[in-house]
Parts: sequence; C-alpha cells; structure tokens
Amino acid sequence: MKKRLDRNMLSVIFALAWPTMLEELMQTAVQYIDTAMVGTLGTQATAAVGATGTVSWLVGSTVSAVGVGFLALISQSYGAGDKERAKRASAQAVMMTLVVGLLFTAITTLLSGKITQWMQVDVSIRAMASQYFLILYSPMLFRTASIIFATVLRSVGDTKTPMRVSLNMNLINIVLNFLLIYSSREVRLLGLTIPIWGVGWGINGAAVASAVAYTYGGIAMTVRLWKHPDLSPKGYRFLPDGEILKPCWKVAFPNMLQRFGTSLGYVAFAAMINALGDTSTAAHTIANTVESLFYIPGWGMQTAAATLAGNAMGARDGKKLKSLAGTLLPLEVGLMVISGGLLAIFAPQLMSIFTRDPQVKELGTTVLRMVAVSEPFYGVPIVLEGIMQGTGRTVPPFVFNILGMWCVRIFGTFICTRLLGLGLIAAWGCMIGHNLLLFALFAALFVTGRIYPASLREEH
Repeated sequence: MKKRLDRNMLSVIFALAWPTMLEELMQTAVQYIDTAMVGTLGTQATAAVGATGTVSWLVGSTVSAVGVGFLALISQSYGAGDKERAKRASAQAVMMTLVVGLLFTAITTLLSGKITQWMQVDVSIRAMASQYFLILYSPMLFRTASIIFATVLRSVGDTKTPMRVSLNMNLINIVLNFLLIYSSREVRLLGLTIPIWGVGWGINGAAVASAVAYTYGGIAMTVRLWKHPDLSPKGYRFLPDGEILKPCWKVAFPNMLQRFGTSLGYVAFAAMINALGDTSTAAHTIANTVESLFYIPGWGMQTAAATLAGNAMGARDGKKLKSLAGTLLPLEVGLMVISGGLLAIFAPQLMSIFTRDPQVKELGTTVLRMVAVSEPFYGVPIVLEGIMQGTGRTVPPFVFNILGMWCVRIFGTFICTRLLGLGLIAAWGCMIGHNLLLFALFAALFVTGRIYPASLREEH
C-alpha cells in the first residue's frame, strides 16, 4: 500500500512540477540570451545590467511574498472543498495586486536615480544602470499581476497556465531583444545574406523588451484568472475582506519580511562585490545567471510541495503530508546531485557563452565549481520551505533565512572583502556557508518532526 501511495504521490508531484520547471527553464534561457547579447556590448554593459539585478530581485521577491499568503489560504480551502472561499480569496488577490503594483511603481520610479549610488556602482556606468532600471520597472503593475495571479492559479494545481503565459512572455522578450539591442545589420544563414532591422538602443533596448513582455504577462494572466472556473473573481467585491486578508497576511507577512530581509542582504552582498571592480561584478553577474539554471529542479519541486501540502492541510490529512515529504526529499536531493555535477563539469563552457574576457571567464568558472558542491544540500531547505509555505508556517523559514543571510553571508563577506582584502572567491565561500546553514536548520526540523503543523503532527 505504501509503495502504491508513494508512486501515486510521485506522479502527482511531477504533474505539478514539470510545468514550473519548464517555465523556470525558459525564464533562465531568456536570462542567458539577455546576458549573452548584452555581453557583446562589452564588460561595462554587462556590469551595468548586473549592478541593479539584485534590486530587481528584491522587488520581485517581495511581491511574490504576497502571493504566498494567498497560495496557503486558497490551497487549503481547495483541499477542504470550499471553492466559495477560494474565489473570495481570488478577489482579494486582485485588490492587493492593484495596491502593491501601484505602490512599487511609485517607489521604483522615485528611487531609480539613487539605487546605483546605494549599490556603489562604478561612476562610469552609473547613468547607464539607472536608466536601464527605470525602463525595466515602468510596468510594475503588470509585473505584479503576473506574479501574484500565477501563484493563485498554482494554488489549485494549475501550473500549466502560468507556464504558457511565461513561454509567450519569453518569446516576446527574445524577439524584441534582437530588434532593439542592435542596429540594423546583415547575418549569414545557410549561405544566404539576411538583412535584420534594428534600432540600436543597447542595454536600453533589453530593458524595453523586458518591459513589453511584463506588460503582456500581466494582461494575459489577468484574463486567465477571470476565466478560471474555480477562481474567477467575477461577481465579488474588490474591497478589503478581513476574514480573508487576516489569515493571508498572517502567512504573507513573515514571508515578506524574509524575502525583503534576504533580498536586502543580496543588495548589500552585491554592493560589496560591485566595490571589487568591473571584472568581479561581471563574473558575479554571469555566474549568478548560469547558476540559476541548476536550481530549476528545486523550484519546480517547491511549487508542488506548497500546493500539495496546502491541500493536505485543508483536508486534515497528516499521513498524506508525511508521504509528500518522504517522497520529495530523496527525489530532490538526487536531482540536485545531478545538477551540481553538471554545473561543475560544464562551468567553463557556460561562462564562455556570456563573455570573451578571459579574466571574467576564469573567475566565474572558479566560483561556479565551488557552489556546485553545495547544490544537493540546498535542495533540502527548498523543498521543506515549500511544505511549510503550503501549511501556512512561514515564521521558521523567516528566522532561518535571516540568520543565514546576515550572520553568515553578509557579515562573512564584509570581513573577507573589507577587512581582509579578499575577493569574489571568498564572497562566494560565504554564500556557500549560508546554504549549508539553511540545510542544517531545516534538516533538524525534519528529523525531529517539527516540519509538520502541530495539529497534524504524529509521533515521528
């Protein structure tokens, strides 16, 4: 019986995970293409795009935290068979999208000129980086809609719709990159000379391409939500509903603090790396882009974990919750072992895609091979955090991530780079230490059985 249950669980996990994995893969592919195309403009252009990349992640991850609150409530309501409550929550998600989207639009517009100073970006690329950031975040309302509504759809197991919208977004981004980054030119293909029109906007062209893709994504995801049979907010009031917002906020607030705190840590981390010079900034930017591909199995499994854990919580099924964890963890570790091995082997080739600078390539290869060792360990907290998000327990992950980020990564990097005069390799060593600490803390919760809610906890 147990083996059959595990096989059934495995099939459900993959059904939910593979669209998210494909979505993440395509997003990473676009990052690769963006970085490679910008890289042809020179090291300064790569550094200018990368210099504000961490701030971009801060904004996006903070918005995602709002979605986590709705994911927990809707997945639990759906698991309990309460579709009415799920639709009410969907309407509240629309209201929060408007509030958060407009708020972040104002913030990013007002601070676009200051961010490069705070990030200690080199004076020679500061104006370029500021303009790139301003263009990229002009459609923040639409980006907020695409992020939150995608999370709402995933909460009821619909991972294919966000995948399809994301694929279209990525296609738009790639096509516009080719047209907007470079000037008109001729390319040789199969012996033929083909003229390609272009406007030659450089990194601003890359920003415009992404902004247009975000706008499409927000509109498309809104339409899909409105048409969804189990989640459509049509007929519901878009006014604050305390019965819905209170439990959502209880889950979202610690997650928001976690993401904001860790994202702010990434900003501080990137600022210390930017201070090391253009070569370190470019190597860090490219290595981060390369590494993101190899985390894809983890993020796909986390999405499945959060949705299924929420369903089990709503159905009050503790056995299903334990079966989920027991099936996901060995699967995730195995996938991340393979992922880390491939990263270590192909690091030089992957760096070569994005840069011709031998110093940037060598430095990026070194740090990628270092971090490859920690990939299997990082897979464990990714999955367990997903389970805790689905069950609404976001306080422990908040504490763990803040400790890891600020006590290990930031403090360690400050000591290494500012006091000891060490470089990017030492900084990434501190990042690996952060990953290992998260593994130890989450593994301790799992071993003691405290990864599960007290109401569903059995003898472990």
